[in-house]
Amino acid sequence: MGLDQGGSNAVTGLVAGIGFRRETGVDEIVALVVQALDAIGASRDRLAALATAEDRARDQGAIDAAAALGIPLLAIGQADMLAADDRVQTRSARIEASRGVGSVAEAAALAASGEEGRLVLRRIASSYATCALAMPRVSGQSRLP
Repeated sequence: MGLDQGGSNAVTGLVAGIGFRRETGVDEIVALVVQALDAIGASRDRLAALATAEDRARDQGAIDAAAALGIPLLAIGQADMLAADDRVQTRSARIEASRGVGSVAEAAALAASGEEGRLVLRRIASSYATCALAMPRVSGQSRLP
């Protein structure tokens, strides 16, 4: 299930995009999301959704992380990831070669935030996961958390 880039399905709050290796546990993902929120001075209640690549949204670590955070997990289709790539700020040659985007975390967060969404935190990393934060554009301007 991909996310419509037309904006009708775009999340209306802060989105944490994640990328991770299959063996990554829920604790590492949640800790990284909390670290990202702390980096921008946002509380957990500002987080509207967790987003990742469609094939990774079936991984137990992502499912459990969304549940632990009390937010929905969005499965972002490849077409939507590619459409967001021109707004991605971080470039990993390895990820670009395997996924077609510079950063899974940034592309997922941006895609979930809609066509005019913007990054509020570039990708940060732990041992096996990455996280980026994005916000949709609201009334012609982006609101900071």
